[in-house]
Amino acid sequence: MKICVAGEGAFGNKHLDALAKIDGVEVASLVGGVAPATEEVAKKYNIPHWTLDLAEGMAQPGIEAVILTTPTPIHARQAEQAMRAGKHVLVEIPMADNIADAERLVKLQKETGLVAMVGHVRRFNPSHQWVHRKMAAGELKLQQFNATTYFFRRTNLNALGQPRSWTDHLLWHHACHAVDLFLWQTGEVPVEAQAVQGPLHPELGIAMDMGLQLKSASGAIFTLSLSFNNNGPLGSFYRYICDNGTYIARYDELVDGYEKPVDLSGIGVSLNGVELEDREFIAAIREKREPESSVAKCLPTMRVLDRLERQLTGAHAAAAE
Repeated sequence: MKICVAGEGAFGNKHLDALAKIDGVEVASLVGGVAPATEEVAKKYNIPHWTLDLAEGMAQPGIEAVILTTPTPIHARQAEQAMRAGKHVLVEIPMADNIADAERLVKLQKETGLVAMVGHVRRFNPSHQWVHRKMAAGELKLQQFNATTYFFRRTNLNALGQPRSWTDHLLWHHACHAVDLFLWQTGEVPVEAQAVQGPLHPELGIAMDMGLQLKSASGAIFTLSLSFNNNGPLGSFYRYICDNGTYIARYDELVDGYEKPVDLSGIGVSLNGVELEDREFIAAIREKREPESSVAKCLPTMRVLDRLERQLTGAHAAAAE
């Protein structure tokens, strides 16, 4: 299977590393945003073709699918472009930064019948998979889910300290991971949802601090703290407080409430969530089925984010009066 990868940055490299471990897959084209960096990455991974134009990359002979690891504001447009070109698409989280674009992608997927998947990698991290299987088996019941997502990003730089051409967003990008996890683990749409945010950054125009709370129909509570002001280790951490134990997930690692490691060796063929995500995308194409994190399955998460954004926008407008 020939694939086009769009995005020469840090997460594009993660996907290229993962794809190199999957049999029967060839990255035939790399699409980037900066020519020297794109050429360098193409050489590093022995990719025969590179370009700065997505249409050109997708048009290379034999390409069936596209993986988009590009800036958030163009996710929806490029995912639509890929499907209209007849290509299966895996678009990194979030599929869009507004509900209208997300709903349009779901509609287009139904019209084309192509595999359209979102990179909700937390659904594939072995740590979260272990908890999910225990819940599905009735061995654990979620009572409270606490998550933190912290960065130190007071200027418009990415995780590698490089200048960004777009502005990151706590709600539509970073909160999307944890909100989706809560919906996926409970299998329920929240019956209550609320959000607060700190002042908007004078130059970036985004909130630098945010807090979210959700409640499921079964009574499980979700609390998420997000910040771009945290001067310390960056990343996301998740605590599952259950009726039969507490577990803390750090990406592909899981410990119990006393920091005792949990054995994840039997969860999948890899302990790398990105690799497991890519394997699911490729398997769904080959088996002609809906993937675990299809655009349709992830739409409820986008609707919750839209609900929270409307709250925040209304509160900001009221405070300005």
